Amino acid sequence: QVQLVESGGGLVQIGGSLRLSCTASGRTFSTYAMGWFRQAAGKEREFVATIGRVGSNTVYADSVKGRFTISRDNAKNTIYLQMNSLKPEDTAVYYCAARRRGIGDYEYDYWGQGTQVTVSS
Repeated sequence: QVQLVESGGGLVQIGGSLRLSCTASGRTFSTYAMGWFRQAAGKEREFVATIGRVGSNTVYADSVKGRFTISRDNAKNTIYLQMNSLKPEDTAVYYCAARRRGIGDYEYDYWGQGTQVTVSS
């Protein structure tokens, strides 16, 4: 069992930056690929980014490519999402998730409770 807790969300102006964190419980963190997803009000949850077990492989949604960076620190059981050049359409609840099968954008096994990001003028 893996428990995930996100932090770092908040209100930011258009063009600003935020860094989200997600800390996992347990000793098996490094055996999971990790991902970030988001869900805007009234919309389905969508994939944002994923990172492999050791952090050398990453994949991004086209909508965030070049603006967001996913990273991980296995010694701290934590992943990060650095978000730059934020746009109003980035407003959503952001979730981190863990995946046993390796890097991918579907079929995640564990989910955090989410953190709200609001981008406003």
